[in-house]
Amino acid sequence: MKIKTNDKVKVIAGKDKGKTGKVLQVFPGKERASIEGVNLLIKHMRPRRQNEKGQRIEFPAPMNMSNLMIVCPKCGKETRVSYKFSDDKKRKFRICKKCNSTID
Repeated sequence: MKIKTNDKVKVIAGKDKGKTGKVLQVFPGKERASIEGVNLLIKHMRPRRQNEKGQRIEFPAPMNMSNLMIVCPKCGKETRVSYKFSDDKKRKFRICKKCNSTID
C-alpha cells in the first residue's frame, strides 16, 4: 500500500476535492482509506432509553485510494510514491517522486 495510517493526503477527486487531512484508517482489502475531516457523513442514532435524546453523529466515511495523493513531509507537495530497498535488501522505503526524499 502506498498510503498508510497517519500520512497526510490530499483529495484529488470527488466532492471534497482539494482538501487535505490525516489518514485515520486504511482498508487494504477494499482499497479505501478514512481521512480526518473529509467525506463526512451523518448517522442518526435513536435514543437507547426513555428520557434520552437521539443524536446526530458525524463521521468520516472511507473513500477510494485512487482519489488520494500523499503529501510529502519535506517538500509539502502532493506526489506519487516510488519504492527503494535498503543496502542489505531487508527494508523497503517510500520515496517522493518530486524531491527524492524518504517518506517513512
